[in-house]
Amino acid sequence: MSDSLTTKYIEIQGVEQTFRTAKGPFLALRDINLTVAKGEFVALIGHSGCGKSTLLNLIAGLTRPTQGTLLCANREIAGPGPDRGVVFQNHSLLPWLTCHENIHLAVERVFGATETRAQLKARTEAALALVGLSHAANKRPGEISGGMKQRVGIARALSMEPKVLLMDEPFGALDALTRAKLQDELLQIVATTQSTVVMVTHDVDEAVLLSDRIVMMTNGPAATIGEVLTVNLPRPRSRVELAENPDYLHARKAVIDFLYTRQAHVEKLAA
Repeated sequence: MSDSLTTKYIEIQGVEQTFRTAKGPFLALRDINLTVAKGEFVALIGHSGCGKSTLLNLIAGLTRPTQGTLLCANREIAGPGPDRGVVFQNHSLLPWLTCHENIHLAVERVFGATETRAQLKARTEAALALVGLSHAANKRPGEISGGMKQRVGIARALSMEPKVLLMDEPFGALDALTRAKLQDELLQIVATTQSTVVMVTHDVDEAVLLSDRIVMMTNGPAATIGEVLTVNLPRPRSRVELAENPDYLHARKAVIDFLYTRQAHVEKLAA
């Protein structure tokens, strides 16, 4: 791992998350300890109900932990903030605004008090260009494809210049070809922005292709980190070149073994 990936940027220390339900307390996460280095791409993977999105929401500051501490750049995460941009599976674009206006809204909120209108416009246009959508600036969400909507969502998050990009299955609802195209584009965007990324996914190949490390979660309830796999693949990465790469195949097999052998066994015992 390079020197740029040696500093602790996100720190998760002894985190536990319990939700109140009609049937009583529900322990979703327990004993979560993880650090993410500056510029690192980390994927969270596991079966449904293992708390991946819960953990991402804790990093985003959308929920507070029942126990433990989360830090970003040595500051406690006490709520949402522009230092952490979030991209959900649902793009959450405002349908009555154009692509440009959807992004400009976020830019204005973060930089409106300190920058001129021309600077805000330039930031918005740069974000659209980064995801290759300058030509769609004046289109509304209803006039563009699902893949383009997700790219606008990514552009909106990046336009705020967040320290951390948090992604909750951003390509999960897309067809296989569109998903592959956006994965390749995300590789290029992250290489350009040097962003620190934490991404939730169900897709083993997506996790191996994109990540520096894969955090594999045990089954819920009371889910925790079962194993962390370092992906030793050089960047830039090409999915075609990696298809027969022994390190790629080894990493893929390790994740599949964890999810469908060891964790499948746990599910059967719990049934």
